[in-house]
Amino acid sequence: MMEMLHYPFMQRAFVAGLMIAVLASLSGSFIVLRRYSLLSETLAHVSLVGVSVGLLFGMSPLWMAVLASLVASWMIEYLRSVHGMYSDSVLAIFLSGSLALAIVIVSLAGSFNASLFSYLFGSILSVSVEDLWVMGIFGSLAMALLLVFFKELYFIAFDEDVARAGGIRVTMLNFMLVSVIAIIIALSIRVVGTLLIGALMVIPAVAAIRFGMGFYPTTLLSIGLALISVLIGLSASYFFSLPSGAAIVLCLLVLFIIALVVNRR
Repeated sequence: MMEMLHYPFMQRAFVAGLMIAVLASLSGSFIVLRRYSLLSETLAHVSLVGVSVGLLFGMSPLWMAVLASLVASWMIEYLRSVHGMYSDSVLAIFLSGSLALAIVIVSLAGSFNASLFSYLFGSILSVSVEDLWVMGIFGSLAMALLLVFFKELYFIAFDEDVARAGGIRVTMLNFMLVSVIAIIIALSIRVVGTLLIGALMVIPAVAAIRFGMGFYPTTLLSIGLALISVLIGLSASYFFSLPSGAAIVLCLLVLFIIALVVNRR
């Protein structure tokens, strides 16, 4: 089993996967608590627009995905907080609209090929050294922001109005949180794929909540479940030639079912 770690592409895949597992599950705890889970799915579809534009014009799909996700996250938060639109309505508009736009761009570019599918479902072979540097730099920045403002984000997640009355800069922190999530999602597309990254953010947190602990232990358990899923999923991907994203998400589903059975409440 350890022989797979002799290959550089597997070493890169595990490093990238473990980084993404920590970042996705940590940020996912906040959006699940806020009943804002569809945000991750929506931004994942938006990042597909960036990938399509990158493939069409020969630019870096990863950087274009980061740019598209960031812009969309700001627009979503602006429409929700400033114009008072319902969150689910805004997310539904962006989700379906971005998917339609991505399909049109890919169709025009004639890019329905293996490269596109690696971005859709993840591919352990596609993680490069450059990707690891990008993930390391931006992932460290995202992690630092989440940890520095952990307490404030925790209060906002429970009650936004009370947090605002308590002097917390809710608007600024909401924009920061959606920006961090947008970057994490865009960075994750190499490992998990744009269509499956939402599961890596939401399922660990939902499974951990089943154990009825406090927010901090639940967040740590969520991170642990995500790490286990990435380790098992990437190993299964290597041995059985499976798409890495699908293998990781299936592991998450198994852990969620176990949590459901263990805690029947």
